[in-house]
Amino acid sequence: MIAIGIFSLVLAAIYSSWTSILRCSKTGLDAAASAQRARITVRVLEDSLGSAQSYQANLADYYFVAENGSEPMLSFVARLSKSFPRSGKFGDLDMRRLTFSVEAAPDGGRQLVLRQNPLVMEPDRDEREHPIVLAKNVKGFEMQFWASEKNPPDWVDEWREQKTNQLPKMVMITLRLADSPMSSRITEEITRIISIPSMTVQPVWQMTGGRGGPNNPLPPNQLQNPPPTLMR
Repeated sequence: MIAIGIFSLVLAAIYSSWTSILRCSKTGLDAAASAQRARITVRVLEDSLGSAQSYQANLADYYFVAENGSEPMLSFVARLSKSFPRSGKFGDLDMRRLTFSVEAAPDGGRQLVLRQNPLVMEPDRDEREHPIVLAKNVKGFEMQFWASEKNPPDWVDEWREQKTNQLPKMVMITLRLADSPMSSRITEEITRIISIPSMTVQPVWQMTGGRGGPNNPLPPNQLQNPPPTLMR
């Protein structure tokens, strides 16, 4: 009886240690997966904002809009590479509107999702109902924009393109994640300053007879410095 009792205590100790190891391993794997997902999310934002495009004569189609608050959202048009997520679905339609938004998740938490649609087309049913989930357990998604027209230049919390008719030169994005849907403890916080190497194309550069067009060529002394374009 004594031997059986000692053996039972040993088994209980081994079982307790084993379950503790499994819990720690799962916690570590979940943390690593969360960190990797956060890095991928930021990379997607960097790639897309770095390819943003806008044409002043067509701002109704190329508008850049961002909203902070309880339901943050960022929407703009970009010329995307073939390696961008879900590009295969759109074929040769590389110019697409991207909409990042924080929405309620099925598990009760909040998630950052991405929807895409070709220019001048509405998102299809699949994009509306099954967007790309970039990050789960989102506790914060904040944006700030570099306002070079301010004196002195500074970061602002909102960007009103209709007032400036320009893309922001830089966007600072902060993403905060928790380890579970109901947790309030921030386990991952990433802040990135993303430069937008594009500028809004002025209407005169879009017209056939515009400056530098076939009917109004640039003077020879300006051929080395053509009008800036939206290509990086």
